[in-house]
Amino acid sequence: MVTEQEDLIAKAIVDSSLTLHRQLGPGLLESVYGLCLFHELSKRSIPVERQVGFPIQYGDMKIGSGLRVDLLVDNLVIVEIKAVEKLAPVHQAQLLTYLKLTERKLGLLINFNVPLIKDGIKRMVM
Repeated sequence: MVTEQEDLIAKAIVDSSLTLHRQLGPGLLESVYGLCLFHELSKRSIPVERQVGFPIQYGDMKIGSGLRVDLLVDNLVIVEIKAVEKLAPVHQAQLLTYLKLTERKLGLLINFNVPLIKDGIKRMVM
């Protein structure tokens, strides 16, 4: 179950993505969209971190910063940014794995390489 706070954050991320996509459109690199979305959320005073590393525990071995999420918003919602022709099942699997390994419940997979941004956003709950 997603909390009200997580839901509010997700709505702010979607709104920020819409603002960003309206201004820049499709066709840029993921890194550009990541920086701009980070900036847009920061302008709205929403706590956000970029390229956050998390350790991975595999048996008795710990891999420091074994995974890196594009954006972590308010320490609650993971945003994975893509700029691809079409989202593939592996992209969804990636986000679900990130949610599981970071013990977060809500993630957004956002593909900016679409004519309408609403068609590029996939909300995923663990």
